[in-house]
Amino acid sequence: MPKSFNQKLKILYLMKILQEKTDQDHPVPVKDIILDLEGYGINVERKTVYDDIETLRLFGMDIRSRRGKASGYYLADRTFRLPELKFLMDAVQSSKFITEGQSRILVKKLESLASVHEARKLQGQVMEKQGIKTVNEEIYTNIEMIYDAIAQNQQITFHYYEWTVSKKLVKKRDGKRYRVSPGKLLWKNDSYYLLALDELSGIVKHYRVDKMMHVEIENRKRNGEAIFRDFDMGKFSSGTFGMFGGRETILKIKFENDLVGVVLDRFGQQASILPEDEGFFVLQARIRVSGQFFGWLAGLGAGAEIVYPPEVRREYINFLRNTLQKYID
Repeated sequence: MPKSFNQKLKILYLMKILQEKTDQDHPVPVKDIILDLEGYGINVERKTVYDDIETLRLFGMDIRSRRGKASGYYLADRTFRLPELKFLMDAVQSSKFITEGQSRILVKKLESLASVHEARKLQGQVMEKQGIKTVNEEIYTNIEMIYDAIAQNQQITFHYYEWTVSKKLVKKRDGKRYRVSPGKLLWKNDSYYLLALDELSGIVKHYRVDKMMHVEIENRKRNGEAIFRDFDMGKFSSGTFGMFGGRETILKIKFENDLVGVVLDRFGQQASILPEDEGFFVLQARIRVSGQFFGWLAGLGAGAEIVYPPEVRREYINFLRNTLQKYID
């Protein structure tokens, strides 16, 4: 590589050295910077390094110097702090909708946003076993296609899969393609879901993105644009249990006061709750009534009671009776 060409890259390599090798606890002296640049085939004088550092500061990089035993220059501020990178790594590792291989690649990319010294700290926190993972290698392509379809206001089609007891993924609807107008993508219960208007039934449904394959953009305009424009994602998310369907109903549920934290965690701090008898409060919320909802409620034991409407109260009683019957000889 000609020396003149390398000289043009000098300031970029200097930025790379500061990003990769320095942090608050690991400043690099100018003499080491000169040696590193020589490794890239670039010969510089000390004054040139000082001038280039000042140029990078003017560019917006927070480069500081330290005197004393550990002296030198270091990058003091980065796009992500170490705790933020750890949060992102944990999210990647626990996500079921990407494969194990994709998780490893993403974690490596996140590590590259820290210095090599901070990256070692992050590597010590990487889980060897990453939990249950999808086997769908198309997940990235699918998400990109969905975003493109929404941006272009187009419908999509895809095959939708389900597991069999023999642990095989098979196409639903006997292999017929689903056709939907995509609306929103959301992450819930460690899975990624597409909210879309099903063109066959005209109903808004949700689909696990990791169970979608062979996604294609159709030359047809989306329907239901007004539905998704006014769609309240927060209310949908809080009122849907396990992303299972069910009819949407306004419920009143009586809880013991010590369950208020559980209720607010589930429905948010804007939930409508009113004090009732001593030691109790009543929640009024719009909830999709399903077996998953009844299961969540049953987990709270005698501390929760459906008080309205009476038909849902009866459904819950039957749910409990049918469940108990499985354990009665």
